[in-house]
Amino acid sequence: MTDMDMSDWYSAEAATFGDRLAGAREAANLTQEALARRLGVKLVTIQNWENDHSEPRANKLQMVSGMLNVSMRWLLTGEGDGIESPVEAGSGDLLKALAEMSRMRAQMLALSQDMGHLEKRMRALMRETTV
Repeated sequence: MTDMDMSDWYSAEAATFGDRLAGAREAANLTQEALARRLGVKLVTIQNWENDHSEPRANKLQMVSGMLNVSMRWLLTGEGDGIESPVEAGSGDLLKALAEMSRMRAQMLALSQDMGHLEKRMRALMRETTV
């Protein structure tokens, strides 16, 4: 990855939906539990959103963006009205490592989803050959 500009901290290339949600929640000084309570969802739902295991439906996405004072577009893509990038807390190398970790996490999620689809296909093929 090339040198990361601080304005790219929450971009689609550097962060996931879950990263942006967690950042906006923390900027609003809310815990996961507090956000879950305010949205009327379970704690595990917030955890799944922040860990990119699932995404909220449109109505909850709209509620989240209003509560956290960010646009839905920013939450989904990193573009639009969102929170400020965190102040540089260390060296550029630390920021690069964090960006690389975020990129790898997104790749792992995509690979995990691909593996799930492949497993379903293989199970279907196995059923067809045993019939």
